[in-house]
Amino acid sequence: MARSLGRRQGREDAYYWPGFVDAMAQLLLVITFLMSVFMITQFLLSKEISGRDTVLSRLKAQIAELTQLLALEKSTKTELETSLAALTDDLQTARTDNSKLKGLVDSFSEKESTESSTITGLRGQLDAERKLSSEAMARVELLNQQIAALRRQIAALNEALEAAESRDQDSKTQIADLGRRLNVALAQRVQELARYRSEFFGRLRQILSQRSDIRVVGDRFVFQSEVLFPKGSADINPAGRLELDKLAQAMRELEGEIPQDIAWVLRVDGHTDNDPIQTSAFSSNWELSSARAIAVVKELIAQGVSPNRLVAAGFGEFQPIEQGDSEEVKTRNRRIELKLTER
Repeated sequence: MARSLGRRQGREDAYYWPGFVDAMAQLLLVITFLMSVFMITQFLLSKEISGRDTVLSRLKAQIAELTQLLALEKSTKTELETSLAALTDDLQTARTDNSKLKGLVDSFSEKESTESSTITGLRGQLDAERKLSSEAMARVELLNQQIAALRRQIAALNEALEAAESRDQDSKTQIADLGRRLNVALAQRVQELARYRSEFFGRLRQILSQRSDIRVVGDRFVFQSEVLFPKGSADINPAGRLELDKLAQAMRELEGEIPQDIAWVLRVDGHTDNDPIQTSAFSSNWELSSARAIAVVKELIAQGVSPNRLVAAGFGEFQPIEQGDSEEVKTRNRRIELKLTER
């Protein structure tokens, strides 16, 4: 019995083992399949993740570019807003001016027909305001062209200046030479005039009879006033006219002798003493001395002396020959002086 049971059990165990092996083989196949699926899945997931990283990097780069573009757009927007604000202000100003001009046109349109020309002018101003922008642009362009032209001119002037500086030394030498020549010529003219003055005074000494009340003082020929005028008067007396006739004769001869290129005049100076005068004819010694000098000039002109060779001046009592209050000093200070000088 026991043997039969042992055999039966041994046979049953022999039946169970192949099935277990089959089950284990199938389990291993399933596990291998699952592992293959897992590995394939992992490979696909890693590849997809790698692709996503690449896309993410590209997206980040695009985001950075978009950020820069956005900043640039914001800056451009700010500038455009500023420009828009300025244009808005200009537009508002233009509209204000336009409204003012329209108001003026409307107010003037209600006046009489005689003011139609004024209304036309205002309408012209309104049109000019409308054209202001385009004209301003044209002016800017014109100014740019003018600036370019000025720069070219400045360059040309600089070249000319450099050339002029190179010739400056020669010019200075020539100017110095001309200056020396001019000084020599002027000195010659002065010497010639001095010679004629000396001859003229020598001739006056001869024709005026060596009178004690007519004398030479320095470069002047002096008549005491009493030779020509009564005291306090500017009317030439008969004796004085005779003396002035002699002087006029000498002047006419002198005009023919002195060359025309020498500019000369005979200056007639009137002087008084320091006694004050106040009459109906003369309110001060200024008037008296000037009137006497003019009277002498007129008399010489009447005797044929050219007016352009005569000058009259009055000095009153302020240029005395001598200082003092004695009658002798006053007599010498009352005088008419003749001076041949340059014009």
